[in-house]
Parts: sequence; structure tokens; C-alpha cells
Amino acid sequence: MAKLGVGVLGVGTMGKQHAYNLRHRIPEAQLIAVADTDMQRAKVVAAELEIEHYFNSVEALAERKDIDAIVVVTPAKFHGAAMKVCANAKKDIFCEKPFTLTVEEADEILDLTQKVGARVQVGHVRRYDPPNVRAKQRIEAGEIGDPVIFKSLARDPAPPPVGYMASGVNGMFFQDSTVHEFDLGRWIMNDEISEIHAYGAVLVFPEIAQYNDIDTALLNMKFSRGTLGAVENYMQSGYGYDVRTEIVGSKGTIITGYLQQTAEVVMTAAGSRTDVVDHFLLRFADGYLNQMRDFVQTILADHPTKVDAFDGRQAVAVAAAAERSYREGRAVEVQNRKRP
Repeated sequence: MAKLGVGVLGVGTMGKQHAYNLRHRIPEAQLIAVADTDMQRAKVVAAELEIEHYFNSVEALAERKDIDAIVVVTPAKFHGAAMKVCANAKKDIFCEKPFTLTVEEADEILDLTQKVGARVQVGHVRRYDPPNVRAKQRIEAGEIGDPVIFKSLARDPAPPPVGYMASGVNGMFFQDSTVHEFDLGRWIMNDEISEIHAYGAVLVFPEIAQYNDIDTALLNMKFSRGTLGAVENYMQSGYGYDVRTEIVGSKGTIITGYLQQTAEVVMTAAGSRTDVVDHFLLRFADGYLNQMRDFVQTILADHPTKVDAFDGRQAVAVAAAAERSYREGRAVEVQNRKRP
């Protein structure tokens, strides 16, 4: 069996999960090496995954001839610089979301990767979550007629550590979190978001105000063909990791998402109870595996990626428009680009 030689850059929580999937759950992949600015962390992860090579830079991964593709899971601020190294080394790239933190850098990376022929897949995992995949298939089959309203909500169980915000490398709320909904909306509705009006506030995580960020947002959106969307994003549900989507069509409606981790409800005289999903790696476990498997198989088959640099760039543009809308208190047009 042909195998794709892969290196993983950044082995924190998310990067370690990708590395584990590549090492143990995707037989078409061969995990060659991991790299992290924290060399000790890279060494520990390499030992846990029983691989020989670990480094502290993307350049070290890019220099290896046995590495065909590099998975970039650094903080978002460093995505662009890492992808430049990968592209110039003619390596194919999987980059976690958001693609970049600015539209200008997204355009630069899109142009560079196209110029050198490096394929990019962006880690918008919602597209690979089985309920969303089935919803997309049902819409394309015409089961709900023409989709006319997209509604989505995402509630984290609790805010991240203050240090996550203090570092300044992960992007603002719309870039780091709501970008999932922006990409999902584009994909589900098969259309571009053309205008957005974002409302934001600091309601449950006062520490975030010192970093000029927010913890709660409601957004209204227009798509280019006239359909509408609404998104809620919230940092502190207090009960679990809650992600749901509703697509209203001219002939019906599809609702996806769930709260339970196990399909079990206990009912007694004292009442009923059930568990809830408490972490994104649990909620989207299938999606993370499916998207990485698809990336590996796509590159081996020499096909274009399904969630490419253009998709990443468009989601970044929507996040930028949302940020501007919130700051200026008005609806803002999205600076979209036509697909090359």
C-alpha cells in the first residue's frame, strides 16, 4: 500500500490528536516526525507515538525528503509563516483553522500555494461531522427544497484559560471560534456570505475585556443569492459543549447537533438525567478523523482538496467583516474573492 509521509507541526492538544490519528488510525499515512517550539513536548509526543524523529521547527520537517505533507497546528498567528515554508519546499499542507488572521495574509498564501502547486486543506471540521455530511447530502438531493435560512449556535462549556487570550497568538473570538459557523454556512448553503451584522459583548468572562475581545456574539448574515443566516456564539454554557445547526428549506427543515455523549437517559422517582458532551475532541472525534483521512487519501490520489485555501480565505474574510461590524456597530459587506 502506498503511504503518505507526514509531519505534524505543533503538538498541543489538537496537534497531538491529529498525530495520533495519523499514527494509529489512518493506514495510508506514515507519521515520520513531529515538531514543536517546545522541543521537550515534541520529544514526549514522539515517544508516546513510538516514532523516531522530533524537531523544533517547520524548516526541519520541510527539509526531509520522506515527508510529503505537513500538518500545521501552531497557534493561528504563525499559520501563514509555516505555510510559506511548506509551500516553498513543495510540501502539501493541512492547516488548522483559521487559515490566517488577516485577509491580506490569506490572499498571499492562496496566491503562493497556487503558484507553486502546493495543495492545501483547511481544518474546518464541521464539514466532516457525520450529521452535517448527511444534511448536505439531503439538501443536494432536494429533500427540503431550496435552503433559505441557515441558523447555527456554538456554546463552549467554559472560557479558555486567561493565558490563551493573553498570548495574543490565537486570534479574536470571531476568528478563533465563530469562523467554524462561517465556513459551515458557506458550505451548507452553497453560497458566499455577502453581508454581516455582528453584535458582541463581554457578559460572563470579564477578564477578556482587557484583551479587547468578547465572550458572546449574535450575528445576522445575508448570502449572495438573497438567503439569510443567523449565528450565536457563546463562551460559557455551564452544562457542556453544545453545537447545533438548523437549515430551513422551501419544503422542510433539517436540524443537526446533540448534547448527549451516550445514548442513555435514566428516569427514576427523583427525575430524569443524561450526560452531556464536555469537550470538542469528543464531540467532533469522528470529524477530526474523517477530515485527516480524507486529506491523506486525496493527496495520495493526486486530487484537489475539498476544503482548500480559497475556502480558508473566504472564512477569514467573513471573520474580518464580523469584527469590523461589531466595532463599528453596523452591517458590513464581506470582501469576498472569486474562486480562481
